[in-house]
Amino acid sequence: MTVHFIVHDESDSVGVVVVEGVKAGTRLNGWIMDQDRMIEFEAKSDIPIGHKLAIKPIKAGDTIIKYGVDIGRAVADIAPGEHLHVHNVKTKRW
Repeated sequence: MTVHFIVHDESDSVGVVVVEGVKAGTRLNGWIMDQDRMIEFEAKSDIPIGHKLAIKPIKAGDTIIKYGVDIGRAVADIAPGEHLHVHNVKTKRW
């Protein structure tokens, strides 16, 4: 089974895509490292390698957690399987 994205802990908001060429509509397998279990999502958008995808519903204003760390806040609602990047996540630093 191909692992398409990795999640550190099930309490994270996002996973990181680890394969090239993820296209909207693709069924993705994700590995949650700390729990050593697999999850599945359909990609809702094209997602480049190294970028994030939502693994739970995220509301505008919610904190984004990646690898157990606060990496910013959502500036729009983000559905599971959607791409997260500068268009919908901003730092809390400024």
